Amino acid sequence: MTSVLLALRKQLRLQRRQLNRFQQHQAEQRCLQHLLRLPEYQSAQHIGLYLHAFGEVATQALIWMCLKRGKTVYLPVICNMNQQLRWVKLSTGLYRGKRFSRHPLGMQQPMLPHSWPVSHLDLLVMPLLACDTRGLRLGMGGGYYDRTLAHAPHRPFRLGLAHEFQWLNEQLPARAWDQAIDALITPKRLRRF
Repeated sequence: MTSVLLALRKQLRLQRRQLNRFQQHQAEQRCLQHLLRLPEYQSAQHIGLYLHAFGEVATQALIWMCLKRGKTVYLPVICNMNQQLRWVKLSTGLYRGKRFSRHPLGMQQPMLPHSWPVSHLDLLVMPLLACDTRGLRLGMGGGYYDRTLAHAPHRPFRLGLAHEFQWLNEQLPARAWDQAIDALITPKRLRRF
């Protein structure tokens, strides 16, 4: 099972990185249109998003749209003590000024001391490498989202964001710690689980 997942992760990472700017822009715009029609987005006030860094669906337009509509946006930071994610409130100034630090794993993180647990969020938009027909999400392999969500007393609506090729019309091998998502947005459609 592990070698299958490793090979799948490698293949999908490569596929994501091979997308050109036009393809990335198209995917971001189409996903944004699906998100704007989502009732869980419309009613959410506290939204967790990610900064794209490894070929994921870009989130710049999503972040600006949320801020423009008066929604509070939070970005993840890795807590070194327990290897779980915490959420830092994003201001327009922080985002414009790009006041982020690079984590050793390569992603950008906000440089603010105060953070909230995932339970503070109404909607959590997550990156992924693959998603199956049950809503099981294959991440990058660090387990940060799974660990964080497994210990959350309140469950935000979990939304995966992916390119169309990351949707697998089959079932991934399930592991005891996997945390399923509630819905998946790809450029072509919204899928609920």
